[in-house]
Amino acid sequence: MSRASGGSDGALGVFYTAHHSWLEQWLRRKLGNAWDAADLSQDTFIRVMSSAQPIGEVAEPRAYLRTIGNRLLINLYRRRSLEQAYLETLAAMPEDVAPSTEQRWLILEALQALDEMLNGLSAVVRRAFLMSQLEGLTYPEIAMRLGVSERTVKRHMALAYEHCLLSEWR
Repeated sequence: MSRASGGSDGALGVFYTAHHSWLEQWLRRKLGNAWDAADLSQDTFIRVMSSAQPIGEVAEPRAYLRTIGNRLLINLYRRRSLEQAYLETLAAMPEDVAPSTEQRWLILEALQALDEMLNGLSAVVRRAFLMSQLEGLTYPEIAMRLGVSERTVKRHMALAYEHCLLSEWR
């Protein structure tokens, strides 16, 4: 029995039955297609099941579901945007140096994992981290590019490393 069920397995079933079709319709209006709406609806209820919030304590079920659904929707759009940027980059590459199909999907998966890991960092901290890790820039070079002191870059990097380490524990 999950913690979200509020002490009875039936509470989650009642909650699902009462709100599933509403949530899926709401997501369908947002997304414009039934397949993604159905997937996100199920993902939303999976989040509800794994939540520490007991179902019986949810005062506004639709607002609660809309909040979770909106977060999943934002993640979906971010993943698609990242995938589109990656595919555009691949299309611009000469065919003889482009990665294989398998390599493309592994790279895309890694990019999505990195994007998720860095989610929550401010834009400047994320930029500093990516300049260091992907471009191999030194702290003085990053400071020059960002127009900040080297000490600020060190603080940004410490925040980014801490965030990455803590994301491993979530």
